[in-house]
Amino acid sequence: MVIAAAIIPAAGSGSRMGLDHPKQYHFLAGAPILVHTVRVFVTSPCIDTIVVVVPADRVAATRQLLTDYDLAEGTVQVTSGGRRRQDSVRAGLALLDEEVDIVLVHDGARPLLEAELIERCCQAAIEHGAAIAAVPVKDTLKKGGSDSRIHHTVDREGLWQAQTPQAVRRPLLQKAYEQIGDADVTDEASLLELAGTDVWLVEGAETNIKITRPDDLVIAEKIMEKSAVPSLLIGHGYDAHCFAPERKLVLGGVTIPFEMGLAGHSDADVLTHALCDAILGAMGAGDIGAHFPDSEQRFKNIYSIKLLKDVVAIAGEKGLLLSNADVTLVCQGPKLAPFIAEMRTILSGTCMVSEKRMNVKATTTEKMGFTGRMEGISCHAVVLLSKRVEKRG
Repeated sequence: MVIAAAIIPAAGSGSRMGLDHPKQYHFLAGAPILVHTVRVFVTSPCIDTIVVVVPADRVAATRQLLTDYDLAEGTVQVTSGGRRRQDSVRAGLALLDEEVDIVLVHDGARPLLEAELIERCCQAAIEHGAAIAAVPVKDTLKKGGSDSRIHHTVDREGLWQAQTPQAVRRPLLQKAYEQIGDADVTDEASLLELAGTDVWLVEGAETNIKITRPDDLVIAEKIMEKSAVPSLLIGHGYDAHCFAPERKLVLGGVTIPFEMGLAGHSDADVLTHALCDAILGAMGAGDIGAHFPDSEQRFKNIYSIKLLKDVVAIAGEKGLLLSNADVTLVCQGPKLAPFIAEMRTILSGTCMVSEKRMNVKATTTEKMGFTGRMEGISCHAVVLLSKRVEKRG
């Protein structure tokens, strides 16, 4: 199995942007530029480990930033960079485990990268040793002088504009650093060329721009707005059951000590039913009654967590998984606070998400309405589903 790592140099100051902070931390489409860049690699099935290289005084803040955006999983490391890009890449290279085969280097300020380009660059490096993303030069090029006068027109035939990722077999990159020493280079391809290593071209994308000047932010915003797809699907679920004697009270898979339970064909777990409806709603797949009708005997008194498991499986078949859920139980009694933690454990386990992604809370209506009169319990659930990204084995 080929193991690939991404090094994301983001230690520059970005002075051409005219900001009072490094451009990689500037907000673009609701999140810092660096967050967008790292997210593409975190979700790429080709990448096994990631090193983000930032200014020395921003290492701790960057770790916290990635944590805030749920990008600080075990495969992501943050370290300090150097004065030049090549110094930062070298710092990232030093952190990689020996078993890493392919190294991809990508600019931290190039947030519009598509996952498919990562895969093509990685595959080209596996086949040829080294490769870079690039686009053919389209515009007429003019060679000018310090006097702003055109000296001649440059033949653009065979000219390519370099982008990133730039992918290379790890031994070739290490050898290039050893051979070239301290020579200044603008990118990894230049370093490899000086070391005598052939570098192959992989056609990139015109949208894979680097944020360098203020106008680039405007362009990037427009591209992201145009290319935005519903990667998140929202769903809302609601259910209500009246109290009934001689029934167990089951909420979120937990049996609650109480003198009454809830009436229903199944165990009448109003919380789990609302959550099922929210997930089905996000998929546009109807409601719980359509999938588990109360006319069927096999669902009589069934533990509703089993129904939730089936609903999660339906989502999985569509390539969707639960991103997070927020559930609100409405009841005057009994007191549910002592049981919330256990509900979250059962529900998050069934939905295959961490407990921090499964929020459960309870409230009253201050004795108003049917729940306030202790006639029953109701529940609202809101969920977000995301597209599943398969990782390599």
